[in-house]
Amino acid sequence: MDRSEDPVFSARGLCKSYGAGEVTVYALRDLDVDIRNGEFVVLLGPSGSGKSTLLNILGGLDAPTSGHAKWRDHELTGSSEADLTRYRREHVGFVFQFYNLIPNLTVEENVELVASIAEHPMKPTEALEMVGLSHRLRHFPSQLSGGEQQRVAVARAIVKRPDALLCDEPTGALDVETGKMVLAAIARANAELGATTVVITHNSAIAGMANRVLRLGGGRIVADERNPRQQRPEELSW
Repeated sequence: MDRSEDPVFSARGLCKSYGAGEVTVYALRDLDVDIRNGEFVVLLGPSGSGKSTLLNILGGLDAPTSGHAKWRDHELTGSSEADLTRYRREHVGFVFQFYNLIPNLTVEENVELVASIAEHPMKPTEALEMVGLSHRLRHFPSQLSGGEQQRVAVARAIVKRPDALLCDEPTGALDVETGKMVLAAIARANAELGATTVVITHNSAIAGMANRVLRLGGGRIVADERNPRQQRPEELSW
């Protein structure tokens, strides 16, 4: 079998619960999923459906109560914190709803901070050019709009040339047009860097960008759909 067809992410029987007995709350219930190299996957579902929990387990930020998750041939569940830290540093770029930029560093310095701990980073200026912010290198976060700050966060995530780009509601705090600019930056990273990309959203319109949509409900994948044609961000309507 062609190894390029092997999943880069593979999970079997994932459960995540909180509490005990009658007050047990399940974030994930016996979830199975495979995500292949270079895919652009949207996790779609209402609040509480398990999207963020699944993303955090795949990103090595959380551990399931039971079940297994793997990155390529590397077992994520049961790994030491040191191994998970190395995995996140070397392989994963994260983009969250809130930008988490360091306020007293310039745009370039915020991106450079991540580049300095990566094995084979691109130049910070190159990452910022990819998100359309090469003209903002010397500005501080307080001098940027929300959409610009989120694009800096995308640049910070991609400067390490990650194998996987994991995005949790990256447009949740943005207006429609600004959100499209952020999605365009994420789509460009997927296309040009080949980063396997997983984006969480509750906005069904964004699903049009993906080549695959996983719909979650009640901690399970309730539908696995493939898009015959991926829309460009500017084509989206919501």
